[in-house]
Amino acid sequence: MKIGVLGGTFDPIHSGHLIIAEKARLKLRLARVLFVPVGQPRLKTGRKIAPAADRVEMVKLAIADNPHFELSTVEIGRPGPSLSVETVDILQKQLGAGAKLFFLVGWDSLAELPQWKEPKRLIRLCKLVAVTRPGFNRPDLKALESSVPGVTQSVVWLDIPPIDISSTDIRKRVAQGLPVRGLVPGEVEAYIKEHKLYGSGNKILLA
Repeated sequence: MKIGVLGGTFDPIHSGHLIIAEKARLKLRLARVLFVPVGQPRLKTGRKIAPAADRVEMVKLAIADNPHFELSTVEIGRPGPSLSVETVDILQKQLGAGAKLFFLVGWDSLAELPQWKEPKRLIRLCKLVAVTRPGFNRPDLKALESSVPGVTQSVVWLDIPPIDISSTDIRKRVAQGLPVRGLVPGEVEAYIKEHKLYGSGNKILLA
């Protein structure tokens, strides 16, 4: 069984995440896609992020209407920064030998693969699905191969039109009282307003 894994801070989850997951599911014929909110982001420790409970709840709301999407809280509550190789290893053990994992990463993240923890082990555990990212060039697999032997055989390209939606922009818009309709699912928009996330107060515009 082929299972997709989409990890992220999801602060907040947005429409781009959902589009990428669905396109990957259809193109790669995945049985389901697991959304894995990180506990403590490895590369974003300099910014205060929303509480894990809020980020998890927003993921639940965002994926509720798609029976092929599931939430995994495997990273929530684990001590220290979230590490992809550890997460994939745990998921593989939970799902069993019959599961073949496809880990979705942006072009920018793939280019940094040599800096990840145990990249050689990671590509043995799963396939890497390289997703188009606005503003970034397609990584040079030959160059990556010299640092991470075998990566060429591990990467699957998911060539889709770039989706120019970012959680950073959404947080800024909320803080400024600007509308975010269409950038996040309606249920997530309502949750942000109700729980006054991102310094929104009562300023967020729902119209």
